[in-house]
Order: sequence, then structure tokens, then C-alpha cells
Amino acid sequence: MISFHKLMLAFGAGIGSLYAQQAPSQVGPLVSDLYTADPSAHVFNGRIYIYPSHDVEADVQQDDEGGHFQMRDYHVYSMDKIGGKVTDHGIALDVKNVPWAEKQMWAPDVAFKNGTYYLYFPAKDREGVFRIGVATSTSPTGPFIAEPKPIPGSYSIDPAVFIDRDGTSYMYLGGIWGGQLQRWFRGSYDKSLMTDLGKGYENDPALNAKVAKMKGDMLTFDEPLRDVQILDEYGKPLLASDNKRRFFEGAWLHQFNGKYYFSYSTGDTHLLCYAEGTSPYGPFTYKGVIMNPVKGWTTHHSIVEFKGKWYLFYHDSAKSGKTHLRNMKVRELLRDKQGNIETITP
Repeated sequence: MISFHKLMLAFGAGIGSLYAQQAPSQVGPLVSDLYTADPSAHVFNGRIYIYPSHDVEADVQQDDEGGHFQMRDYHVYSMDKIGGKVTDHGIALDVKNVPWAEKQMWAPDVAFKNGTYYLYFPAKDREGVFRIGVATSTSPTGPFIAEPKPIPGSYSIDPAVFIDRDGTSYMYLGGIWGGQLQRWFRGSYDKSLMTDLGKGYENDPALNAKVAKMKGDMLTFDEPLRDVQILDEYGKPLLASDNKRRFFEGAWLHQFNGKYYFSYSTGDTHLLCYAEGTSPYGPFTYKGVIMNPVKGWTTHHSIVEFKGKWYLFYHDSAKSGKTHLRNMKVRELLRDKQGNIETITP
């Protein structure tokens, strides 16, 4: 894995130089004064709002559990057009104002319903267990007021909320290794499952992202979390050993031409992939790669339509050269005539 990773970093650096000459407006960071990652983009009132995590320097050694990702607050950004000025609306929520949380405010998401904006975020509680919290505001820029406790029954990381055309809301979540999804494999938290299920599980179905319908108040689940099943071209579940296609973290769902597109990161192979289905619950059939590896260890994205075009928001560490200090970027997302997403090489 290490040799592959180094190879892709070198490859990505060369490709990045080429694209910098051809299309500099597509590869520059959206924000340069702060390190921002995991951008969740939404269109509210005709304007793009972006909800990223806020990377900071941390005196913590890098490990497979992501201990060096010590984010403590969220900024909100907005722009009225792609390529236009990006406005920083300041801190929307700080970990010190979340009663149940201790640290590591990782990738968030936001949804709008009932005249209220809901900020969903993962953080570690006082026992070091990731939970999903929710905070509310009457403005897309915040400030957001956190609920006193995390969402009951929630765990792991990377919440993403999709509101279907009938108004039903669904939350997707999960991330293995540092995201702790594997620790819930047996139904309760098991700290001994450190990064994956381990030897002997390679030919078993891969760990899945989770999904649950939200209640009307958008503050709690309306049902227990269930698996998001990703199938291969033969209708079989992807296996744990299939690390170029299986789910790792960073779930996102969008709808296009009546179909549901579930996209995600493969983690240690650094790909953004997608699968297609006919229901928000799935199952989803694997279709291909959205984006090849960026410079840096993590890859995390969102997909949004704006003024008739589709865009991919993502991050890389090209500016800092450090895996935990990243910058968010945006590229147009293109499809062929069959609706298949064309692969982007960053």
C-alpha cells in the first residue's frame, strides 16, 4: 500500500503541473488563508454554500486512526458563481459549544427543512467514541446551536443527508479505520477492532455505509441504521478484499434522471467511486471511478447541481504537502449520454 501511495503522489504531482498550465481556474484552492477539507456543497436561495472541516496543525503523530486530524470548529463559505469570490462567514460552530463532544470535529453536512438549517457533524465523545451530532440555525451561515446530546443510535463519521423529492430525508454515515465503523460490526462498540475486520474476512462482504430515514424534526432517526449494499456487475456484494471498489468513507447521494447515485471514497486506494440504484436505500450497483487519486492521503467530496451544470467539490494537500492540512477545490462533473460519470484526473 505504501509503495502504491508514493507512486500515486508522484503521478498526481506531474498531472497537477500539466493541468495547472491548461486550466488553472479548476485546480486552485477555493480558500487559501485557512486549510479546509471534506467540502459539503449545497445550493440555498440561488447561492452555493460550502460546509468543510477546518484543518489545523496538530502535534500528533500520523496513524491509521487519524489522530493527527484535530479539527475543532466549522467555517461556512459561500459563492454566487463557480470561479467567483468565496466569502468566509466565520465560525459557525465550535467544539467548546457542543456539550457532549470532546474533539475531532470531522466532515460535516447541512440540510434545510422546516425553515431551519441543520448542521450534522461527527465528533468524539468523552470516551473517545465517534457520534453524530446536530446543530440548528435559521441562517445557512449560522451560528448553529448544538443539541445537548448526539443523535440516539448514531456512531462513526461522515454524515450526509439527502432529501428526496417527496420530502423524505435520509442520513448516510460511516467510515472504517479511524472512523470506527468496524468497531460496531458485532452490534456494539468493540475497541479491539482497530482498522478493519482483520485476517480471515478478506472474502466476506465488505463493511457497508449505513443509512436511516430521519424523523420529521430532522433531529433523530425514524428507524435503526441499515446497510447500504454495493453490488458488483453480477449482483454480488463487493468483498472486503476489493479495496479499489468497496466503501471506506465519505458517502454522498444525489439524484439524476430519476436514478440515485451513491458515491464514496475507497480510502487506502484513494479513489472516488460511485454506484447506481433505484431507491435511496439501495442496493446500488458499482459503476466506476469519479476521480483518480489526489495529492494527499484522504479524498472526500460532494456533488451539487448549479445553474444547469454539475460540480464535484473535493480536497487535496497540494498546497501544504501534509496529509492533515488540505484545501478544498471544485471541478465540473461531466456525464456521457447514458448518464455515466466521466472519470476526472486531478
